[in-house]
Amino acid sequence: MPEKEVILTLDGLKKLEDELENLKTHRRREVAERIKQAIEFGDISENSEYEDAKNEQAFIEGRIITLEKMLRNARVIDDTEEKDHVSVGSTVVLKDIEFGDEEQYTIVGSAEADPGVNRISNESPVGKAVLGQNKGSVVEVNVPAGILRYEIMDIQ
Repeated sequence: MPEKEVILTLDGLKKLEDELENLKTHRRREVAERIKQAIEFGDISENSEYEDAKNEQAFIEGRIITLEKMLRNARVIDDTEEKDHVSVGSTVVLKDIEFGDEEQYTIVGSAEADPGVNRISNESPVGKAVLGQNKGSVVEVNVPAGILRYEIMDIQ
């Protein structure tokens, strides 16, 4: 079964590489030291420090595997070129047609999505709706509360 392609901006690629490097160099060492200290406490069968450290070690190793897989399947997109239509890496200004509110979003791959800072996935309902559209287009987004309509005011 082929692995899913991970779409990243150059900034997103750097963040994942930095996280992987930190996990491999610093966090592994820290957890190994915690395990060593916990073993020194004696009987590990009822040693909560040892259990916690082993669980953290398992989490870190799992995250390393996930990051390596993501980086192996990464496709870096150029988010610096001028665009006349919305694509991954575009920053768009959307106007809610019903209420007149404007929001700015950057369309990124799912691995980089962070709605808290207006970075939405190309796989999200809004992301899917705006991909491939031009400035001035009106898109409809199906949400549980009904249909939202947005006009694309600007593409950067």
